[in-house]
Amino acid sequence: MKKLLVLSALAAMLASGTALADTSGKKIAFSNNYAGNSWRQAMLDSYGIVTKKAVEDKVVAAADVFTTADKEVPTQAAQVQNLILQGYDAIVINAASPDALNGAIKQACDAGIVVVSFDGTVTEPCAYRVVVDFKDMGKQEVEQMAKFQPKGGNLLEIRGLAGTSIDDAIHAGILEGVAAHPEFKIVGSVTGDWDQTTAQKAVATILPSLPDVVGIVDQGGDGYGAAQAFAAAGKPRPTIIMGNRQDELKWWKEQKEKDGYKTWSASIAPGVSTLAFWVAQQVLDGRKDIPHDLLVPYLAFTQDDFEAALPNIKEGGVATHEYTQEDAIAAIKVNIKQ
Repeated sequence: MKKLLVLSALAAMLASGTALADTSGKKIAFSNNYAGNSWRQAMLDSYGIVTKKAVEDKVVAAADVFTTADKEVPTQAAQVQNLILQGYDAIVINAASPDALNGAIKQACDAGIVVVSFDGTVTEPCAYRVVVDFKDMGKQEVEQMAKFQPKGGNLLEIRGLAGTSIDDAIHAGILEGVAAHPEFKIVGSVTGDWDQTTAQKAVATILPSLPDVVGIVDQGGDGYGAAQAFAAAGKPRPTIIMGNRQDELKWWKEQKEKDGYKTWSASIAPGVSTLAFWVAQQVLDGRKDIPHDLLVPYLAFTQDDFEAALPNIKEGGVATHEYTQEDAIAAIKVNIKQ
């Protein structure tokens, strides 16, 4: 949270005197490959709030959202090709694959369309990427687990949406963390799709075959579901890393009040979709100094500060931050200096 506030502070200093260029006739499309969990819903809500005002203020002419009916790469590739034909000036994309969409992305770039990927980023060089260090986040999960479970033990890993860059990066970070902490061993892995209902079912299925587990490392949206699965099975409650969802943090608070339960929570803020929108607008504005890779911090909560954030997260939602144009300008300048 503090890192996000730093961006806002930088914006106040760096954006003063910055005039809006005329992008009022430009149309930006959002290609989204999945909307089936609370994080994605919060992402779409944040995007809608910010872009509706941008259209009303005539910053851009349109900021339309297109979500595919399934999670398949060919479906999203076809969607991108349709957006090219519809004449959009920029495409913001949360991609189903880091590389399988590169052909469609290159077609968009060749047609003069600005492409900004975020969360599920793409590797096509012509695209811009709003990047969170998900690998570091995965590694930090194990670093934090070592504080709560200093003797080590068996871990269950809950992975995210298969085939995405986020799932691959967080998994790689978790493996790196375990390599640095050989007192831990991953004894099982399930796919949770970043969704608590899916995660609960997956964990319930694997639990009977697992040895005793001291902790769960995951990707967000699955902590509460995992807790419910362990409770239903009558298994000892493990240390579960959380992902900033309201149901997870509420459960954490209840457990803390009961017996001092300790854990850690981290996730990318769903409102990063709005940062990607403003980056696209700034490229359309004619800025030539924008790096193709912009690193932004993930949002983390500790034992000391999660309770203060909880009342600000709507029921069933996710802790988030909606970015302004000034935030984007500040983030760009910070990344130029790095």
